[in-house]
Parts: sequence; structure tokens; C-alpha cells
Amino acid sequence: MIEPSEPRLAGIWHKVHAGQRLDQADGELLLATDEVHVLGRLADLVRRRRHGGRTYYIINRHINYTNRCVLACLFCGFRRSPGDHDAMELSVEDVAAVAASAEQAGACEVHMTGGLHPRWKLGHYVRMLQAIRRSAPGVHIKAFTAVEIAHIARLSRLTLRAVLERLVEAGLGSLPGGGAEIFDDRVHARAFRHKMGAEDWFAVHRTAHEMGLRSNATMLYGHVETPAERVRHMLRLRELQDQTGGFQAFVPLSFIPGGSPLSHLDGPTGLDDLRTVAVSRLLLDNFDHIKTFWIMHTLKLSQLALNFGADDMDGTVVRYDIVKAADGTEVSVERLRQTIRECGLEPVERDSFYRPPAGE
Repeated sequence: MIEPSEPRLAGIWHKVHAGQRLDQADGELLLATDEVHVLGRLADLVRRRRHGGRTYYIINRHINYTNRCVLACLFCGFRRSPGDHDAMELSVEDVAAVAASAEQAGACEVHMTGGLHPRWKLGHYVRMLQAIRRSAPGVHIKAFTAVEIAHIARLSRLTLRAVLERLVEAGLGSLPGGGAEIFDDRVHARAFRHKMGAEDWFAVHRTAHEMGLRSNATMLYGHVETPAERVRHMLRLRELQDQTGGFQAFVPLSFIPGGSPLSHLDGPTGLDDLRTVAVSRLLLDNFDHIKTFWIMHTLKLSQLALNFGADDMDGTVVRYDIVKAADGTEVSVERLRQTIRECGLEPVERDSFYRPPAGE
């Protein structure tokens, strides 16, 4: 059995084995330790307590329906202004056609996010959802980050609850976790000054959970934040999960500098990615699932992440315009399953709520 040599790490080792909750100091030490093999072993222990060797994937399709955005966050290489030659707006009919094609290809979920369009109000998004329901009645719709929900509410002069109620009525099934970035005022002021802050993000997810909507939570790391700020971000998510129990999965998102105003930064290393996945599994003791998003981590690194606490590979994706991924943006079901099996783990197909897909 691998055991730590550093005394403070040994204390964390014993806390994890005893099922005790870790704190801010523990998280900072884990992100800094040179005993990465110990960190991975601890995270894998917690992962296997919950899931054994089961590793989840989904047949899904991501739809980024517009890159037009009223914001200009420094970490973002996706947004475009109206006059840009590659500004993009999918019509309601286009979105519905993509969803129908995804369902015909076997997808059980469409995952939709986009920029903050300057003119689209609630009615546009309602029509989009209704069109998907008509064209692809069997798919689950996971859509709209908290930032988008708050933007729609402002433009439409409605409360968060009123917006969410209309969207659910039109077909919305759950929320993704995007837009969280890093919950810290210093990082907010430096990297995404005009974007909604932590309290507004939490307000959207708290309201959704009160309504019975499940959601994910994310953290974009590897840009201007410190390790301590990363840990505090995760602990704030843990606090809300203690209150609502509405989060399904935590998704650590590795910052990819290319194409963004922060392109001079190096971004996180593969080792940093593994540390962050492992620490999230150890700190977020009330989250059932930790996802390695292979689009950002790559398939090879995601294999390692599955032994550093992650239990979910996301899915086939097909297209993801927010970043340009080294492995492309599509992978076959068999490739996903083989990637998992190569780690000595059991691939398990899931739906949007971690259940067997309909008909299984």
C-alpha cells in the first residue's frame, strides 16, 4: 500500500481513510504536494468506494447555437462581435435539425450553451426548446448556463424563477454547470470583470434546485487564479450542495489559452489537471460524480484522470466550438468504451441522470 512520507500529508491520509471531511488547508496541501502518487491513490480510493470500477459515458451532442456575446472575458476565445466574419447564429430550425440528427444517431442528450446574445429574449429560447421537443422528442435537453439564464431574465425583465419555469414548460430538463469560472472577487475583476459574479451564479442554481431541476457545477482553472482560490471555489460548491443536494457532477475545465486574450499564459500542465481532478474528488465529498471532460483533457490524460478520482468521461460530443481540442470533437462509442477498458475499468452507458438509457 502506498503511504505518504510527509507528516501533514499523513494526517490527510488518515482523515480520508476514516471518511472525515477535508478543509481549506488540506486542499491547498494536496494541490502542492510532490507525492502525486499518494494523491492519486487517495482520490482513487474515494472514487472506488462510490463507484467501484464503473465508469460512465453518454451518447450526446453539444450544440453551441451562437458565439455572439455582449461580454469580452479575457479567457474566452469563443465570443464574436456582430461585425466579425465568423460571427454565428443558428436559427431555431437549425438547432432543431441538429437535435433530430443527434437522436437518429442514438444520442439521448443534447447539451446546449452559447454566448449572451444582445437581442434574444425568453421567447426565442422557448421556441428553440419547443422545436427540439417536436423534432427530437426522445432526447433530454440540458441547456443554458447560469450566466445565460441571468442574461435572459435581465433582457426579458423577469425573475429567475419565472424564466426557469417557462423554459421547463418548453422542454428544459437540466442545467449544465458552465459560467462558474473561479468564485473569487480578485479573479473576477482581472479575467471576467463584466460577467456575473459568484452570488448570481449561486442564485440561479439554488433556484433551479428548489424547483427540482438538477445541474452540474464547473471550475475553469489554470489561468490567473491561485491554488488557494481553486480550493475555496470547490468548498463554496460543497456548501451549496450541503444545502440543496441538486448538483449531479463536478466538471473541472482546463483553461486552453489559444485564441483568447490570455494566450500569453501557458495554461495548466497535465500534472496540474490530474492534481485538480484528484483534489476535487477528495474535497467534494457530497458530489456523486467527478467528470474528466476529454475534449479539454484529451483522451490519454482522461485515462489517467480515471485513476485520479474521475468516474465520468462525458460522451461522444460530436462538436464543441468553445475550444479547439487536440483530439477533435467527436469520438465513437466503441472508442470511448475501449479507452475506459484500457484502464481496467468497466464502461457504463448512462442517461442524463446516471441511469441506464431508455430501452436498456
